[in-house]
Amino acid sequence: MAGGDGLLSHDLLPGEKGPQDACGVFGVWAPGEEVAKLSYFGLYALQHRGQESAGIATSDGGKILIYKDMGLVSQVFNEAALSTLIGHIAVGHTRYSTTGSSSWQNAQPTLGRTSGGTVALGHNGNLTNTAELLQLVHERYPKVEGELARGNTTDTAVITALFTGDLDHTLEATALEVLPRLRGAFCLVFMDETTLYAARDPQGVRPLVLGRLERGWVVASETAALDIVGASFVREVEPGELITIDEDGLRTQRFAEAKPAGCVFEYVYLARPDTTIAGRGVHEARVEMGRRLAQEYPVEADLVIPTPESGTPAAIGYAQASGIPFGQGLVKNSYVGRTFIQPSETIRQRGIKLKLNPLKAVIKGKRLIVVDDSIVRGNTQRALVSMLREAGAAEVHVRISSPPITWPCFYGIDFASRAELIATGLGVDEVRQAIGADSLGYLSPGGMIAATEQPPERLCTACFTGVYPIPLPDSAHLGKNLLERPVAASNGCDPGPDAEFETLLDPATSLHTETVREEALTQQGKPPIGDPGRQE
Repeated sequence: MAGGDGLLSHDLLPGEKGPQDACGVFGVWAPGEEVAKLSYFGLYALQHRGQESAGIATSDGGKILIYKDMGLVSQVFNEAALSTLIGHIAVGHTRYSTTGSSSWQNAQPTLGRTSGGTVALGHNGNLTNTAELLQLVHERYPKVEGELARGNTTDTAVITALFTGDLDHTLEATALEVLPRLRGAFCLVFMDETTLYAARDPQGVRPLVLGRLERGWVVASETAALDIVGASFVREVEPGELITIDEDGLRTQRFAEAKPAGCVFEYVYLARPDTTIAGRGVHEARVEMGRRLAQEYPVEADLVIPTPESGTPAAIGYAQASGIPFGQGLVKNSYVGRTFIQPSETIRQRGIKLKLNPLKAVIKGKRLIVVDDSIVRGNTQRALVSMLREAGAAEVHVRISSPPITWPCFYGIDFASRAELIATGLGVDEVRQAIGADSLGYLSPGGMIAATEQPPERLCTACFTGVYPIPLPDSAHLGKNLLERPVAASNGCDPGPDAEFETLLDPATSLHTETVREEALTQQGKPPIGDPGRQE
């Protein structure tokens, strides 16, 4: 769960990265409304899904404007910036990188040329056939243009390039031809000068919902974003569906058969607790996970405490089912946030205490049950257990409201590599010893799935089971830095698995001057760029 700093509960130990989602997307079509401000507040509600960069594109029916930069939503936008983004259509995005590095060039929405104008696109998810799609771009459009030419190294830039389309095709027709070619997880919100579009992959791995405003429509990654802008929930965007919204209303088309496999980790950790997914409230699901955890792994103790914030609902459920009192034993500093001031070595050594502080009067002499949502590398839990013992805890029993994470995610969560996951190759008792707890219990896969109230066959549990519902290519064509690998050495060494793509991303063809100009304008808070797709 995001705190006031936009960071997640796993961001408690300096240098310790927990599971991160790819992005949050937001789109609005609403004549007469301030769509830039609606997008700003929608992205603010989705800040937990990505904290590296943020951007908004708008259209007044004739020209697309975009403003984006590195940082949190509240850091990127101010009143002056939002006032320049005029129009009745908007697409917004907040990013955490899963393909392509964290850089200004990779911030979204992306911009590209189409047969009839310009497309602005935001993407949540991660494609698994990016290399294949990049080869298709190379075959169809030999001249490097747009985002790829400006140094964008994301799968989103590849989709944007494919949306160029043929001269006799509308963007809608092009999308219906391109979308069936995409593999992996993708929730797309995109627009041209007159129309808003939304599309979701056939498995529906990541959530995407449709909402109604009095004078228009909204699409967003989570229902919580609808709530904050005053939109009423209509329904989820169906897996394999393309929605089109323009002055003629809303129409829907199917580009692929639905094969639902929604991410179970959205219920465990990623989504906001006030979000609803597939009819099930996330908070209620997490409380139920805690109840089932108490039934599966009871222990005699004096107090149940959560790891703030995402462990709180499960801790409430554990306390309810066990009859052991619930208490707040840890205080989180919600305003540490991101800083450009590097801590001294003395401060760095304090580690987790930069963001969590124990309530010694509550903890001292108590047998504690500490409830958290998951364990990734184990470093945070090890530091937490040590801190609680220093504060006087008599016993520390750790309970996790999900099964052991033993496999990486290729559908939009940036987990550690399999070798870095503590549960890979270690039994439960070995993990317990590694983190220093008196006992350790993980919720069973069956208990976790039952808490979601979803049929098992409609969920993706790959990070727990290693069963991937969408086929994966060989490892040479996977990875966050797939489009950023070095070119072949001049001494004739093996150029590596991406050699066939390197000419497309050759820096010699990059529009470096334009990139620098755009970045400078954005960082200086000057008016956004208008329609660069037409300027190339």
